Amino acid sequence: MSTVAPGSANDNRIALETPVADPVPQPIQPLPEPMSPARAAIYMASSLLLFLTQGLGMNLLNANIYQLQGSLSATTSEVAWLSAAYIAPYASMSIALFKIRMQYGLRRFAELSIVCFILASVLNLFVSDLHSATVVRFLSGMAAAPLSTLGFLYMLEAFPAARKLSVGLSLALMNTTLSAPIARIISPPLMDLGGWHALYTFEMGLALMALPVVYLLPLTPPPRANVIQKMDILSYLLLATGFGCLAVFLTLGRLYWWFEVPWLGMLLAGSIAALTLMVVLELPRKMPLIDLRWVFSRENMHMAGILLLFRVVSSEQTTTAANFYMQLGLLNDQTQTMYAIILLASIAGGLVCTVLMLTRYVETAHVLALVLIATGAFLDSQSTSLTRPEQMYLSQAMVAAGAAMFLPPVMSKGFATALAKGAPFLVNFLVIFLFTQSIGALVAQAALGTFVTLREKFHSNVLVEHILLTNPFVAQRVSQLSGSYGKVITDKSLLNAEGLQLLGQQVTREANVLAYNDAFLVIAIASATGLVLLLGHLAWQRLIPQTSAAPAVAAQS
Repeated sequence: MSTVAPGSANDNRIALETPVADPVPQPIQPLPEPMSPARAAIYMASSLLLFLTQGLGMNLLNANIYQLQGSLSATTSEVAWLSAAYIAPYASMSIALFKIRMQYGLRRFAELSIVCFILASVLNLFVSDLHSATVVRFLSGMAAAPLSTLGFLYMLEAFPAARKLSVGLSLALMNTTLSAPIARIISPPLMDLGGWHALYTFEMGLALMALPVVYLLPLTPPPRANVIQKMDILSYLLLATGFGCLAVFLTLGRLYWWFEVPWLGMLLAGSIAALTLMVVLELPRKMPLIDLRWVFSRENMHMAGILLLFRVVSSEQTTTAANFYMQLGLLNDQTQTMYAIILLASIAGGLVCTVLMLTRYVETAHVLALVLIATGAFLDSQSTSLTRPEQMYLSQAMVAAGAAMFLPPVMSKGFATALAKGAPFLVNFLVIFLFTQSIGALVAQAALGTFVTLREKFHSNVLVEHILLTNPFVAQRVSQLSGSYGKVITDKSLLNAEGLQLLGQQVTREANVLAYNDAFLVIAIASATGLVLLLGHLAWQRLIPQTSAAPAVAAQS
């Protein structure tokens, strides 16, 4: 029996052939247990509370912007600065918050966010004039951005992984549509209680209710990583400056008129310069804040086009119809029932979309949404100066249901695509979503508002051409309108002038009604065009597999 000397080559060979003990297996992270129905309901209710807290802060102002002129001693154009100051930081804040959340942890992010929002809500109670209100609204816009993120996270937390991007996302997006009608419903009693301070005391109360929710209901923390680089700070500041200047330009351009004041052009130039410089800095980076090449890919541009179409057609209700009611002299207390119907229709549309998201007929939600919005907008285009909310119950309910059904399928597909590329690509998806939903909403409002103004001037000129005192019908109408002043104005020429002025006011009102009808019709046409393109796209997708399968079948035979 041969022996092997220690340290020889054979010793090495024996050592290599000796079986090595298996490494100690690492413990497998257990999957989170399914949440009980009661606890899931609590998380869903918490999500709704957070969405309402954030959404009402923005929509209470928009619903009462004309009523607040007296409280703040401001004109319509000056009060509009409050909306511009709110949306300027809100348009880009979520992009920075996403990376902050990844690096410093979700728990700290949630707790700090709700505290900052409460502080901003408290500041609203000390507002005394327009200047202080503008500063506070800017701070409120910064503080409100995290709440919408928390609203999404709490809704997604209530569902297992397989349902997060279908049921969870659909219900979360439904919650985003509820704040606008609720703001119109609750505004009259709040304004009667105390104007501005009553509105934002209510907002502060909601924020205080959300505070224990955030501290008592934990969220599943995602893995933390050092994702913030020094260059990210400069890139974000340029992006925030560009989006903020563009938001102010779009919000105020229609009121001050686009070519009348030079500072509007300076805002637009500053926005273009800041965004261009950000692009120049981001393109050469290996780990950019925003992967612009992916953002501007063909698939993402297709998704961005769909999201922009949604903002245009959904503005039929959020801005165009609301401004139409104000033009007719209808206040919030006269439209409460209609907005209650809109609220119920939004919930119904969101629930129907949630059911469709669980099937393979997800695109049916898009088809139904466009059909409902196109039909509702076309019915609204037949309005007259005698139209009242009762005549628009059906059309506005159809638009509300369609708007609630449109967004979830697009968002679900976009989220899935971004997650497939990796968690960092969620920042890039947020850029697309925020630009199309915040800046895109402002673009839609500005374009439709400008369209209404131009069409009103057109219809006014056409109607005024027929107002001649030589026309017996016009003369009779002027006489009827001036008759109420006959006992106090004895001069015949002054009496006729008063009658002509009253007739001119009626002409302006009719011209505005015709202009809004044109806007409703344009939205109906845009929805119908989108529907045709969608049906063509779906038909093409079904045609391609059939044409590609035909040669394969022929080869096998």
